Formats: sequence, structure tokens, C-alpha cells
Amino acid sequence: MNEKEKPIIVGFVADLMFTPQIAKAATAVGFQMVWVETAADIGDVDPTAPRETPGEMLHGREGLLFQKITHWQPTLLLFDLTNQAIPWFGWLPALKSSPATRRIPIIAFGPHEDVALFQTAKSRGADAVYARSRFFADLPAILQKHARLPDHEAVNTACEQPLPDLACEGIALFNQGEYYRCHDALEEAWRQDQTPGRSLYQGILQYGIALYQLQRGNYRGAVKMLLRLRQWLEPLPPVCRGVNVARLRDNIQTVSETVQNSGEAGVMSFDFSLVQPIEVL
Repeated sequence: MNEKEKPIIVGFVADLMFTPQIAKAATAVGFQMVWVETAADIGDVDPTAPRETPGEMLHGREGLLFQKITHWQPTLLLFDLTNQAIPWFGWLPALKSSPATRRIPIIAFGPHEDVALFQTAKSRGADAVYARSRFFADLPAILQKHARLPDHEAVNTACEQPLPDLACEGIALFNQGEYYRCHDALEEAWRQDQTPGRSLYQGILQYGIALYQLQRGNYRGAVKMLLRLRQWLEPLPPVCRGVNVARLRDNIQTVSETVQNSGEAGVMSFDFSLVQPIEVL
């Protein structure tokens, strides 16, 4: 496995005493680290953007946070509770309240004597909080315990199965531009399938909903669905049940970038010729 294929852990850690230890442990057990040391590392923000409540925030630094996290699709988020350059008090509940990111485990660490800090982090959304000494003593095991890793063998086995009739029907409707009507067939295909291959139908279904929202001129609804659907398609191989997933992911990326670059003002003029048909090989 090359470096780009390793699952990602995002570390919201800035202390140079901690980052080398975490990076070494993560590498040893097969992960790669992405560091966000300060809130500014997420990107520049528009000071005139409106404030929002938790969920998929589309504006400000929280909006950039969601874009980054959904792009990286990390297996784990790691917060240093003493890192005052990261507003974890607000980011934890935002990440845990969003359908796009709430399945990603969040762990945190801090000084063992600050019980109130631990309780606050848990109440804000951390799945586990460790005393700093315990965290670094058992670091590789803790990372492996909490990381959310797909079962690639099960996914690949499921993707070798044929595409069922309901999914074929949904994809055909999608390719006809019937983004609303394709929902029912794909949802039923998802309901009838209990294997990891069902994620394929969920991803296509949510892409269809995003495009339907674009047809209605609903910028916020479209962007939210485009953020959410990445988690379903990302674990799949390039081809799953005959569907060219690699091409589909690339097309979703193109559409997402175009929509976000155009903003709310440009949603009514979205060029639907950018949407490629879903290819079944």
C-alpha cells in the first residue's frame, strides 16, 4: 500500500512534543496523518458570511471544515483539548450533528487532572477522551481501536455480485435526467441488500437528490447532499457491480466544485451537461 492509499487520521494537534510521537505511531500501524494545527489552517473565510447552526455549515470556517473533512474522508479525528488554536468546543458538536461526518470517530486527549475538560469534550461529541499519559502509553492500540476502517475484503466480494434489476432501473432513470424518480428504485435496492455493496445505491441515490435540488434552484440542499454522499462511494473499488465508480466519483467532484464556485447566485444557471451518465460496464 502506497502512502496515498493509507487511511487518514486528521490530527487537530499543534504541540511539537506530541505530533512526532503521533505520526510515528500512526505510520507504524498503517495510517497517514493530516495535521490541522490552527483554525486558520482550514482556510480563509469570508467575514460577511452568515452565521449558522450545527449541521452541514456552508459558510465561514465551519463550512470550509466540512469541505475538508468530506474530501479527506478520514478514518479518525484526533483532538488535543489543550490546543487553544482549534475551537473544538464548537467543532465537535458540528461534526457529530452532520450526516456527512457523524460516522467518523472522534477521540481527544488532555491533562489527566482536568476532569471537567474531559466531561465537556464528551458532552460536545467526543467518542472517547484519554488522559495524556494513557494516550501516549498505548497510542498505536488506541488508534487501531477507534479508527473506522472499511472491510475491504467484504466490500470487494460484494462488488463482484451482479447489479440487481432495481438498481438498473434506478440508474436508467438517473441517466435520463429523472433525478427525482430514480430515488424509489435505488432506495428499494438499498433496502433489499444487506451487504457493503448497498453503499453504491446510497451514493447514487444521494447524487440524484443533489441534482434534483439543483433543478429546483436549492443551492443549500444540493451542496449538503454532495457533502454527504462521499462517505458511501469512497470505500468502493473503481468498479462495483459493473458500475464505473471511479468515473462517477470524478464527475461528482467536478459537479461539486462547479456548484460551490458558482455559489448561490449561480445555481439557476448550472450547466447540467457537466453531469455524465453513470456507466455500467
